[in-house]
Amino acid sequence: MKKIIYLLASVLVLTSCEDFLDTENYTKKTTGNWPVSYTDAQQLLTGVYSTLSEVTSNAQDSYYYMAELAADERFGGGGENDKQMQAFDKLMNFGADMMLTFWEGRYKGIYRANNGLETVGNWEDAVTETQKNQVIGELHFLRGFFYHELVEAFENIPLILTAESEDMPQADPDLVYGQIAYDLKQAIELIPQTKAPSDGHATKWDAEALMARVFLFYTGFYNQTSMPLGNGEGENVGTITQDQVITWLEDCINNSGHDLVPDFRELWSYTNPYTAPYYSYANGLSWVEDGSNPEQMFSIKYSFLADWNDSQIGYSNQYALHMSLRHGNGYENTFPFGRGWGAGPVNSRLWNEWTQAEPNDIRRKASILDATDTEECSDYLWGQDTQMEETGYWQKKIINIQAYDGGERYDVFGYLMYGAQNDIALGCVTDLILIRFSDVLLMHSELKKDVTGINRVRTRAGLNPISAYSDEALRNERRWELCFEGRRWADIRRWGIVTNVLDSQEGVAIKNNGVDATIKAFGGGYSARYNATRGFYKIPESQVTLSQYLVQNPGWGSEAEFAGW
Repeated sequence: MKKIIYLLASVLVLTSCEDFLDTENYTKKTTGNWPVSYTDAQQLLTGVYSTLSEVTSNAQDSYYYMAELAADERFGGGGENDKQMQAFDKLMNFGADMMLTFWEGRYKGIYRANNGLETVGNWEDAVTETQKNQVIGELHFLRGFFYHELVEAFENIPLILTAESEDMPQADPDLVYGQIAYDLKQAIELIPQTKAPSDGHATKWDAEALMARVFLFYTGFYNQTSMPLGNGEGENVGTITQDQVITWLEDCINNSGHDLVPDFRELWSYTNPYTAPYYSYANGLSWVEDGSNPEQMFSIKYSFLADWNDSQIGYSNQYALHMSLRHGNGYENTFPFGRGWGAGPVNSRLWNEWTQAEPNDIRRKASILDATDTEECSDYLWGQDTQMEETGYWQKKIINIQAYDGGERYDVFGYLMYGAQNDIALGCVTDLILIRFSDVLLMHSELKKDVTGINRVRTRAGLNPISAYSDEALRNERRWELCFEGRRWADIRRWGIVTNVLDSQEGVAIKNNGVDATIKAFGGGYSARYNATRGFYKIPESQVTLSQYLVQNPGWGSEAEFAGW
């Protein structure tokens, strides 16, 4: 049974306003009178976590969504009028405030974390040092996570470290990375060690893994050998070294209790007990459910509490709605793969190159739906509901999954398994896994130039081990293992291969509204758009207008506006 954990409690600490710079507290509780107990502190922490799913309420605005469509593994897709999806793929803009929900949501989370860290001294009831460190450590982790996503998405962002209402200038990215390193180091040192799987709280192991992720991006993208370490007050006072990061990863690998699920296919919800018996590919497999999965580390948690209220629709996994098959498919003819909005058709080059490189890799069919395979889909329909950039390939990891019971078909398996609504928009309760243990193993191999982690992942996939480390082998393994999990965009940028792989998308066969076409670039071409922006996206215009300090990122003038095909 999927539990409604504390992340979805109804207590909210602060009231959001027009923009992140307006941080006045409109509730009766103030920092002078709250929090005053450990219970209050837990409620405050809930308010910080809740911003994760609040951003999901408008999933299309998020960094994860942008990163998935901007990379080379997927196209924009959607229908003729879903221009924001297609704009992300083309590294272009659609509308004045694309990604506004994400910008505001992440700064709301940062403000709440700042408030929590400033008011720890208010606690009056007796709490153990362990309890206190747990809350403080989680607040540091979450603030570090929020800044990590913001700086990878926009680079030039304000660094706000107090709960005061301030209009702040953009900080040097080195200071932001120094702050992230500070927060994650605090989390590593403060959060008590608990064995995996966790109960939804951020853990020491999550912080160690995220530190490695941030370190790899910073050192790769900025061509550095170490990462700045801040003092928590907006100044850098030291560095994080590669050896330190390796030590933290080895602590996670050896002591966390995290491990690989024996069968890669059982990570994904199409192996749930209400679907697998009716889906020939998954028959005999058994899903390792959210909450009991030793490979699942940090995730956005979802539940069956979603409704059409703007603040509660994010309680369900809206990524699955966006990235499912477009209406017209997603019924019995494509069982078990359900319907949604058709974002992110998979680039056929991924399927073809994977087949050529590793023909026996079980992860390919476990991760990608070939809709032309009649054993997978009995009657896939092309060009449904004006589907654009359609390739016939779809990802299987984050998608609505149908189910059967007593001969009756249901749109979402969560209706039968958890009591969710039988609704494609409200009924997907599968967690969005943001950090997985296999990523830890691969990051460790990359930093040590060692095959141990690579081969552990390959063995689980049914593949022979490799005898010697190479960057090419590591990059391929990350591509196969972690596809559609939000990491490819950062990887190709930090490896310096981004323009080549983006340009390789041009000319790939697609169908637009059922008519044969090929992918083409807009705005001067993929390389031109990347070189103009360096892969950093447009700051929402309303935020630039509201602030006396914010300056728009380069490359986002009128030439970047996407008008559609």
